[in-house]
This record gives sequence, structure tokens and C-alpha cells, in this order.
Amino acid sequence: MTPDAPDPARSRVPTGWRRLVARAPILLFRAGLGPLLGRRFLLLHHVGRVSGSDRRVVLEVVAYEAPYRCWTVASGFGPRSDWYRNLRAQPKTVVQFGNRHHAVTAHFLTPDEGADIMARYGRRHPRTARRLCVYLGLPADGTESALREAGHAMPFVRLEADTCPPDAPRRAGRDTPTPRK
Repeated sequence: MTPDAPDPARSRVPTGWRRLVARAPILLFRAGLGPLLGRRFLLLHHVGRVSGSDRRVVLEVVAYEAPYRCWTVASGFGPRSDWYRNLRAQPKTVVQFGNRHHAVTAHFLTPDEGADIMARYGRRHPRTARRLCVYLGLPADGTESALREAGHAMPFVRLEADTCPPDAPRRAGRDTPTPRK
């Protein structure tokens, strides 16, 4: 299967009322209430690759490296998600994390890096990882091998702040403790 070919076993992108529910967190960010979503979500601003219009999507943060301002997110609906394709076309963008905006550059991770990240995510959030896999039509028994298989199937993106220090490690998904303010 090619990266752009749809996978018939995977869930489809939500439409109708489910799409409205999925997009509701955008309103929280716009109202300045992004911190209510904690450190598990960010608002990604991106530019439509065809229209050139401003677009926004709220994504779950799979891994966060606070000292380097690096966020790792996954495209659960695969490489055909609009935000993912838009970042491929224009990797320099802005994210809103809490109430702060950060200029970032998107780096697309390999399937092996994605497998490692998903395995670590599954250890930190076992129930959420299983539910997510079921929802996306991926292997969902919660074992390390199933999580790694799911991580291979999902494209992961590392968003690095443009102010990231030059000595910052460029490894994907390191588990760095998140300092609380």
C-alpha cells in the first residue's frame, strides 16, 4: 500500500456532528482557554496547500520535551489527513501550547521512530492507547508489539521550536520530565 492510499481497515475522518465535536477544542484555544486542555493538546496553525487559507487543528501531544520546546504529534487518520499534507507542503508554522504561540518547524519521523514513540505512549497511557487504537482500527490488545505495530502505521511529526538550542538532541520522542509551572 502506498503512503497516500487509504487503508480500508482504518477509521474515516469524522464528518457531520462528530466533526463538530472533534473541532470544539479549537474554540477553547480561540477564547484563551487552551490551558484547560493541559499539556496533552496543542493548536496547530497550518496553511492550506491548495487554497493558501489559514487552517487550525487541535492535536494530542504524544511526547513533549519542555527544555527544547519540541512536541511530537501523530496523524491518527494516516498521511491523508489535511493538516499532515499541509505540513508536508509547508513545514514552517506556528503552534499554540496553552496560551503561548511558538514558531516551529515540522520534522517527519520514520516508522521505526513512530513505533518507539507509540510504545512509550502506551506505557504512560495504557487505556487511552488501547481506546485510540480501537477507534482508529489499529491493533488494540495493548501489548508492546501491538503498540509498535500501531506506531508503524501512524505517521508521527516532531514540531521543533525555531528557538530550539543548537545542542538540543534531534532524537524523536525522548521522555523528558515535564516541569510544572
